[in-house]
Amino acid sequence: MRASLIEILRNRRLVSLGVLDVSAWMVALYFATALRLEDLAVVAGSTLSAGDAVPLFGVLAVGAVAGAAHLLTAWLFRLHHGRSAMASIDELFLLGTVVAVAGVVSTVFNLVSPAVGVPHSAPIIAAFLTFCLTAWVRGLWRLVTRERAGMSRATAPRVVIVGAGEGGRQLIASMLNDPKERWNPVALVDDDPRKKHFRFRGLSVLGRIEDVAQVATDVRASGVVLAIPSASTELVNRITSDALAHGLDVKILPGVDQLLDGVTVRSVRSLEPGDLLGRHQIETDLESIAAYLSGKRVLVTGAGGSIGSELCRQIVRFSPSAVAFLDRDESALHTLALSIDGRADLESDHIVLADIRDSQRLEEVFSEFRPEIVFHSAALKHVNVLERHASEALQTNVWGTLNLLDAAERHHVERFVNISTDKAADPVNVLGYSKRIAERLTAERSERASGTYLSVRFGNVFGTNGSVIKTFAAQIEAGGPVTVTDPQVTRYFMTVHEAVELVVQAAAIGRDGEALVLDMGEPVSILELAQRMISLSQEDVRVVFTGLKTGEKLHEDLFGIDEIGTPAVHGLISHVTVPPIRPHEALRVDRSQSNDVVTAGLAELALRHNTIPSAVQ
Repeated sequence: MRASLIEILRNRRLVSLGVLDVSAWMVALYFATALRLEDLAVVAGSTLSAGDAVPLFGVLAVGAVAGAAHLLTAWLFRLHHGRSAMASIDELFLLGTVVAVAGVVSTVFNLVSPAVGVPHSAPIIAAFLTFCLTAWVRGLWRLVTRERAGMSRATAPRVVIVGAGEGGRQLIASMLNDPKERWNPVALVDDDPRKKHFRFRGLSVLGRIEDVAQVATDVRASGVVLAIPSASTELVNRITSDALAHGLDVKILPGVDQLLDGVTVRSVRSLEPGDLLGRHQIETDLESIAAYLSGKRVLVTGAGGSIGSELCRQIVRFSPSAVAFLDRDESALHTLALSIDGRADLESDHIVLADIRDSQRLEEVFSEFRPEIVFHSAALKHVNVLERHASEALQTNVWGTLNLLDAAERHHVERFVNISTDKAADPVNVLGYSKRIAERLTAERSERASGTYLSVRFGNVFGTNGSVIKTFAAQIEAGGPVTVTDPQVTRYFMTVHEAVELVVQAAAIGRDGEALVLDMGEPVSILELAQRMISLSQEDVRVVFTGLKTGEKLHEDLFGIDEIGTPAVHGLISHVTVPPIRPHEALRVDRSQSNDVVTAGLAELALRHNTIPSAVQ
């Protein structure tokens, strides 16, 4: 019965609200007139009752004028047409304006029509009463329809929202307005004592964050959503451990740097290992980035890879005049094009299918595209594979980089950014040797080329192809075991978004010949990472230790033993100088020799004369 009445009123919104507002004016005018006449009777010492003295004809006349003025003004402002959400601040402001106009018109009419017998101040009093009455009914309507909407979400998962701040409020509003009804928020928790009695959209703060599991039990919720984009690692760990221990599903909002379009229900995602093991809050100088990228022609090598594709997605935000996505993997380019513009247009001028090993092909690309800025992320990067195929690392990571440097110098590139790795710091494996040589070749080119040539160095990135994260995820899905080399092994980690954002920032502040080293935070225990991922999966999977393989370190370094990193401009970016090495020395390594000989040649080249301690002040 109530549901059908709600539908009838909703379908006839214009008529329903018009009748409500005019009726409110009539009722308000009657009571305002009665109150004023009663006051006048008291002042005059009369024994007449106010009810007997109310001029019904006058009330109807003034009410008709007020109602007509109200409806006309409401029509002009589209008050009854759904211009604003029911009982929202916007609608109440419009309602107040309409009531004020009707109050002025009815007051003037009453002043020039003394025969109606309505006290002069009655329409003014009635205006206040009308606003209160119409606003109250609208608020009641909103509460009733919201309760009904909540009932319609009976089958949706009931969740407790952690955080009653702006992020939490935006998320609740988005959940309640979600036509797919994916979530049913039922309660809030927050540590702010000022929000102890806070209530929003029918949801109350029922406890502190440490009470989330108990609150979820009390309201029969099956999950929690952490709606604090700036949440620290410690807070995420605390909530996750408590929630998982009580069998609750845990969802989270991404960091503030990823919420470019605000908080919506689509922002909610499952927990990832990176949420539990460190969340950098990146403060990017957007002005400096825009200054050197805006209006420029930018070339990205290795554009189809994890780092390269994110580079492309971030670069296009800063309005370059053109961007070329270069990769030798056509499938990766297809995926990249689809992720950027929603169309897999491989015939686009942006898509460049090429191999950096082919110097002639690179010359064609540079001649046609004429890049002003080059981000070089193309590389072979798997430690264990390259230990057995050193000649491949030589051809791609060393000679391929040299081909790019040559082309960049010939075509007067303004800025060349070589993406390196922490394994280039005091290298002990083929990957580290080859990337250290690439840094040194880049530094050498900075001495004679017209542009700025620099390297950017960081560690492991969550979720990239071949990442330990994906390995662990596959092992867990298969039922285990999860393999860890050593219980003491640690690595540096960042999310791909954070790493690339700092790379783009570093390119804005880097100087010739430098290696800019990104602050990766504290090194992460790989064993702890595996245990966290197993905990998130809620599967019974065991961990097996396999021992360190050839070329693997127990702990990685961001700086070599002979390097002193000094933050100069950005707090998360340190600067070190790199000793150059001449191109003919890199070309001297014979790729046709045995794997051990090529490896020894790379090692000798990477470490030769690498004893110049320096820092950029």
